[in-house]
Amino acid sequence: MSEPWLRGPVPDIIPELQAAAHALLNVKEELTAATKDLTSQEVWLTPGGAASIGFHMRHIAGSLDRLLTYARGKQLSAEQRGALASERDPSLAPNDVPALLQHADRAIDVALDQLRETRGDQLFVPRSVGRAALPSNVFGLLSHAAEHAARHAGQAVTTAKIVRGLGYTRRGQT
Repeated sequence: MSEPWLRGPVPDIIPELQAAAHALLNVKEELTAATKDLTSQEVWLTPGGAASIGFHMRHIAGSLDRLLTYARGKQLSAEQRGALASERDPSLAPNDVPALLQHADRAIDVALDQLRETRGDQLFVPRSVGRAALPSNVFGLLSHAAEHAARHAGQAVTTAKIVRGLGYTRRGQT
């Protein structure tokens, strides 16, 4: 099957946001493929000090939520800030492969819905990011959200290859 960007436009998303939509759909597919045969223990391994696959999956969901909040012109809640602090903790839910995939998929679906709701005349509406109120706009935030998710999906894919290739669970290493 070809990558999402080669399958044509995503329905109900304006042309300016098609690249972001395609990237998000690709993230879903890459995470599913990368974790296909991994155990819940394996997704939390940190080979050579690399961030775990579980972290990347949680971070994709969390960063999408945070960046989309800014794109809507809102600031983060205490709950959203707390979620950021807990993304690396394997003892917290979601922490098994099916739940992590569902968590990331749900966040991507919400992001795609927000892309569908975004009109062309909203793209360059100014938005501020973080407590420092750094300048951005709707387009910048939506584009960065998709790019950031894609970057972390790539890191998860690479870490999955390392975990499989080096047989970390068979040797009992982390």
